[in-house]
Amino acid sequence: CAQLSFIQVVATFHDSLAALAFLQTTAVNVVLLDIDMPGLSGVQLAQILPVRAGTRLLFTTAYDHYALQGYELGIADYLLKPIAFPRFVQALTRVQQTITMETEVSSPAAEAMFVKHEHRLQRVAFDTLLYVEGCKEYLQLHLADGSKLLTLQSFRRVEEVLPPHRFARIHRSYLVALNRIEHVERSKVQLAGHLLPLGEAYRDTFLALLRTSHQL
Repeated sequence: CAQLSFIQVVATFHDSLAALAFLQTTAVNVVLLDIDMPGLSGVQLAQILPVRAGTRLLFTTAYDHYALQGYELGIADYLLKPIAFPRFVQALTRVQQTITMETEVSSPAAEAMFVKHEHRLQRVAFDTLLYVEGCKEYLQLHLADGSKLLTLQSFRRVEEVLPPHRFARIHRSYLVALNRIEHVERSKVQLAGHLLPLGEAYRDTFLALLRTSHQL
């Protein structure tokens, strides 16, 4: 982008399925998604895009009624068309600052995360986490000792923090620890005695991850 020196356009797509194929193999910092696209809508694409640390989604659309759904999916910003250039710059600058800050404070050897729970930051060790359940705008973390933590957070943000080789999304409302899985059926996943739904949209990616991780 000639007017923004910190932006490099890697690719553009008019077909959401082509964009999905590209993003499954290529890591980028920012994805600008329209809502009304052939194939899959921007909302549907955001639900199944592979989650990578440092990647942010921005919706660019003429429709304001998708904003709540977008933020529930963890998008970084919601830009209404026609988009004023200063507003566009503001959104991308904010994303750049966030990614830079997270990169500076991140630890490659991290074994835990902090979540906001009952007016405090609660440390959650990765090896104690069984699965994460979506409850409207909240997430409920189910731990190995049977306890639960309710936190106001998006799935996408949690997925960015959790090690991708140890945790996977199996449904729009569930994310699980791979080493806790006991068995997998056509539409169910059982771990630690809990039987959870396996969403059709997540099935192939999930099974491929299990095979890659030598879990199957």
